Amino acid sequence: VCFLGNGPSGICLSYLLSGYIPYFKRDSLHPHPILQKKLEEAPDVSILDQDLEYLSEGLEGRSHSPVALLFDTLQRPDTDFGGTAESVLTWWHETDRAIPHLVLGRNAPGGAWHSIEGSMITLSRGEWMGLPDLPFKDWLKQKRRGLRNNRATAEDIAQYYQHYVMKKGLQKNFRCGTVVTSVRKVSAESISNHTQEDLQDNSDSLQNFNEKSTEVFQVDGFFKSVRGDKEPFSIYAENVVLATGTYDSPTWLGVKGENLSYVHHQLSALEEAVKNNSIGIMSDPVLIVGAGLTAADAILFAHHCNIPVIHVFRRRVSDPGLIFNQLPKMMYPEYHKVHQMMKEQSAACAGPYERYVSLPEHHVLSFGKDKKCIFQDKNGYQRVYKISMALVLTGSNPNLFFLPNNGVDLAMDSAQPVNPKRNPIDVDPFTYECTQEKGLYALGPLAGDHFVRFVQGGALAVASSLLKKADKNPP
Repeated sequence: VCFLGNGPSGICLSYLLSGYIPYFKRDSLHPHPILQKKLEEAPDVSILDQDLEYLSEGLEGRSHSPVALLFDTLQRPDTDFGGTAESVLTWWHETDRAIPHLVLGRNAPGGAWHSIEGSMITLSRGEWMGLPDLPFKDWLKQKRRGLRNNRATAEDIAQYYQHYVMKKGLQKNFRCGTVVTSVRKVSAESISNHTQEDLQDNSDSLQNFNEKSTEVFQVDGFFKSVRGDKEPFSIYAENVVLATGTYDSPTWLGVKGENLSYVHHQLSALEEAVKNNSIGIMSDPVLIVGAGLTAADAILFAHHCNIPVIHVFRRRVSDPGLIFNQLPKMMYPEYHKVHQMMKEQSAACAGPYERYVSLPEHHVLSFGKDKKCIFQDKNGYQRVYKISMALVLTGSNPNLFFLPNNGVDLAMDSAQPVNPKRNPIDVDPFTYECTQEKGLYALGPLAGDHFVRFVQGGALAVASSLLKKADKNPP
């Protein structure tokens, strides 16, 4: 099996495929009585070998995936009600049930968490960022640190994921510094005489194909060496797991002048500009486009540095779809503050917050070479502002250039590009196998699962499916 992506989804799946098998812990009591009754029916059968559809039936929560809700509630039984009940799972290391696999990633284990500004605080509570059988808060205690407002920094999370891979002995399955350029199906016959140019040092385990296989996946790419050389590789695998997330490709507005040098699509551009003093207190305002959490992080950062901001977004401030209207005020005081600013400081009426102007229900028409930007409101009224730099922070899309037709054929609507929120990859909800391409699996945001606590259920589903295929299920 070959995974593309070494973020939380890939790490969790590697743990499960390394022979770590979850069982219901005897004498545990789950607060969900129907689930408790089902778990007691087969205590000697691992969760991976049970009927996931049956176990997850009737569960409700903050995810649309039944298996995500199941694995989450087994690990954190009453967390949505503020409880701290222990996991009802116990883990056994059954080495004979391990499935050979490789996890390919550009960065160190943890994926995009290494690209996020280290001091950023996570949206999710710290304990929700943890992976199986190593609670995040226990790891943080070893560092003699506590959770601020129950939340953690991105740097903590990135370090925890690296620590997890080492602690659980998974590092032999990970190949970092790899870039995949192509994934395609080839006939098994055509490669039977081909030597596997593998990334593993002394094993050709990925080429031990099932005799029934007529087609396998060829994964091509290159490995970036310490010296900066690109060493090409080809891997052949019966099953490929897509776990590449969505951080790769920021969304563009598609307006005139968006490719000018002062228009950026990542928050790091603002941090860099402040660091090298190219913008400061006396600069023209920074334009921030978007009304999600990344845009809010940019506003907080600029506010902290006393940099003037013009904030443009399409929605009404009271729109229930706005993320700020879905977050509890007590737990997210800084985002609540941004929401207050958006409400109270519009261009139409001066409010208490200096150096910030909110333009709700506006969109950008164009960026000019003279750094003048034209906006339009819902009634067609236009405004022009001179700015120092623009940050378009309206989300990001997965970059699936390595798949035939950019992966469009795998999406729910195969006439539109893959989009994690509007058009994810179409997968079977209990195996996460792509409905359009057998042997190909999708995890995490690509399959519509967005929070670390919920991507793990997808890994459970994939592991269960692969164990069945490999005939590694006990009788």
